[in-house]
Amino acid sequence: MTLSRNSFLNLKLNFNKNIFRAYDVRGLSYKDLSEELVIMLGKALGTKILELGDHSIIIGRDGRNSSPDMYEWLSEGILSTGCNVINVGILPTPILYFSVHKFDLKNGVMITGSHNPAEYNGFKIVINNKTLYGESIQEIKRKVETKIFIEGKGKEEECREAINLYSKELIKDISLPKQLKIGIDCGNGATSVIAERCYKDLGCEVEALYCDLDGNFPNHHPDPSNPENMQDLKKKVLDSSLDLGLAFDGDGDRLGVVNSEGEIIYPDMQMILFSQSILKKNKYSNIVFDVKCSQLLPKIIKDNGGIPIMSRTGHSFIKEKIKEVSAPLGGEMSGHIFFNDRWPGFDDAIYAGARMMEIISKSPLGKDIFKQLPTLSSTPEINIKVGDNEKFSIVEQFKSLANFPESKITDIDGIRVEFNEGWGLLRASNTSPVLVLRFEAENDERLQEIKNKFKTLLNEIDPNLTDF
Repeated sequence: MTLSRNSFLNLKLNFNKNIFRAYDVRGLSYKDLSEELVIMLGKALGTKILELGDHSIIIGRDGRNSSPDMYEWLSEGILSTGCNVINVGILPTPILYFSVHKFDLKNGVMITGSHNPAEYNGFKIVINNKTLYGESIQEIKRKVETKIFIEGKGKEEECREAINLYSKELIKDISLPKQLKIGIDCGNGATSVIAERCYKDLGCEVEALYCDLDGNFPNHHPDPSNPENMQDLKKKVLDSSLDLGLAFDGDGDRLGVVNSEGEIIYPDMQMILFSQSILKKNKYSNIVFDVKCSQLLPKIIKDNGGIPIMSRTGHSFIKEKIKEVSAPLGGEMSGHIFFNDRWPGFDDAIYAGARMMEIISKSPLGKDIFKQLPTLSSTPEINIKVGDNEKFSIVEQFKSLANFPESKITDIDGIRVEFNEGWGLLRASNTSPVLVLRFEAENDERLQEIKNKFKTLLNEIDPNLTDF
């Protein structure tokens, strides 16, 4: 094994450091993610894997127009270290995670821009069976900066069995006593290659929207956390009198749900149903959720004999917390749902959708099960565009100004302020140049009061931050 500063020695490292985010590497294709940068990222990953005594990595990609180039450059860098590449082709991120688990190869990279616009791309990285985040991502950045890589000649092979193996495992796991009529919206993203077929094999009658892979996302943005992107699915559910609607983000790890009456069931409300179901067989278990979730969720977890555990937002943080506390379930408001009871504990929108169908199919209430969910006045996730270099500073300024007597403050991720009869949250997104806010209260009047408290402080920082 030889460490060397090779032909990239003279490359100016003038890259955007912000692409090395909290739990992935992500930026503008061909600009932030240039050929030279992506090749060096591959070299850094190959070197890291070899240093750990391993020798292979699985690479999958989504259907973005830039993903073939990203694959070629990344694999070139990895192979140049002597690390081997297994190409599993186009598939959703959960099936990349499934492949790492199923093939017991420990290492994987998913090339995806997730829910970001079409001009973005990125890399979700698993090394030694751990999804990289935080300091581990920064370690990879430092390897890129030093340009000290192992040199060798790896081998590349193709494996196209992952999707079929995943489908068989899911169908074997899920039980649907009653056939359901469902609508799905793949948003022209990576779930287009499997979701419709998989659900039909479960015995469902499926009406599909936008299940043709298209990296331009011509119909709507592939992000079900934004209600605007759910309108076509809502219409399909109502027009066709369906039992349920399921929507997926660009790489298939975020789930959106619409009930039979065309109402969006937000992920924290989905988590109430999932928690109730899981706690029937897993009493006294920990259930993990992020800081953006409703105050109703921890109450219902407790009422059903579980232990609520609040975590930072982010798929890697949730996954790590699930492992840390041995939780059978985790989820976050953006739609990442993690089953760790009968499934291997990664975020998987296709599987989560199947578990929701199973709950409906087995319940005496059927599709009306959503009517039992409690309600409060709440906002969806509110995004305010700011620069990547500003967002964390703004949150810190807000914290320094915050003076809310008789409130409970949680600062594990931004600042969540819990008042009597409601709460508000401000945090910096780890995936986009935005501030994230969310509010919830017992009635609309109290909700507006809490929003106004946040607006007052944000106005002191910058009046342009108060347009919500």
